Amino acid sequence: MADIGTLVGQILVIALVVAVAIFVVVVLFRSIRIIPQAYAGVVERLGRYQRTLSPGLNILVPFVDRLRPLVDLRETVVSFPPQPVITEDNLVVSIDTVVYFQVNDARAATYEIANYLGAVEQLTTTTLRNVVGGLNLEQALTSRDEINGQLRIVLDEATGKWGIRVNRVELKAIDPPHSIQDSMEKQMRAERDRRAVILTAEGSKQSQILEAEGRRQADILRAEGDKQAQVLHAQGEAEAIKTVFDAIHAGNPDEKLLAYQYLLTLPKIAESASSKLWIIPSEFTDALKGMSGAFTGSIMDAANAPRAEQELTGGEPPSP
Repeated sequence: MADIGTLVGQILVIALVVAVAIFVVVVLFRSIRIIPQAYAGVVERLGRYQRTLSPGLNILVPFVDRLRPLVDLRETVVSFPPQPVITEDNLVVSIDTVVYFQVNDARAATYEIANYLGAVEQLTTTTLRNVVGGLNLEQALTSRDEINGQLRIVLDEATGKWGIRVNRVELKAIDPPHSIQDSMEKQMRAERDRRAVILTAEGSKQSQILEAEGRRQADILRAEGDKQAQVLHAQGEAEAIKTVFDAIHAGNPDEKLLAYQYLLTLPKIAESASSKLWIIPSEFTDALKGMSGAFTGSIMDAANAPRAEQELTGGEPPSP
């Protein structure tokens, strides 16, 4: 009986040691928490907020402290499904939104709002309807940056007390009704055709202007060239006349030379195709008279030369 009692005592001791060891392991497991980077843990002590755990190794009080689910502190991108929105001109458009937000206060995100992701979605939808409701379709299609800025400001102010910061809000797509899309495509096609016609007309106009300007510049340059040529030609003739005039005066010509020059001028006058009528100046006739007189005098001198020689020698004149 003594052996049986001893055996039972040893078994109880071993069981107690094992239980204590298991208890110690459980206590250690519940008191040590490792928080990953970019996450935060909210600790409650006896049901009340106690502190926020930072990334790394953290020690808790077993059976007293409780760690709530970790909160992701990274920037989150959420794409919400298309929402029907009525514009100012009573057209229903479908708008897809994308929200970029980040939790910067794990305590507020845990206790100030039950589901911050759903709250951000609903707040985005209502704010989008308020903003787009004051715009017509054309303004809504062309004012995306303005709409994004208004949405971000409103969402950031509303979610600040939830420990959330809204960084950006983007309109991914704005889809008007199909009938409006067809009308817009026709309008855009007509606008493109109009612009093409205007650009073609502008190009033709510029081409004609440039051509006219080129012709004008060419005419101006040609006229300038002709002017310069005529000036140079007149200057050359003037210098030639002056040279001839100076040479004639320097040579002291007699009537015979002048008459000979008049005779040389006659073929040049006859070369002109438009010379139907010749006007002979009186000086020309006087020159001819002088020249004929000169020729007559020369002949008479030639005839009287033998007679003068006979008179000098006293002989008979030679027979003609």
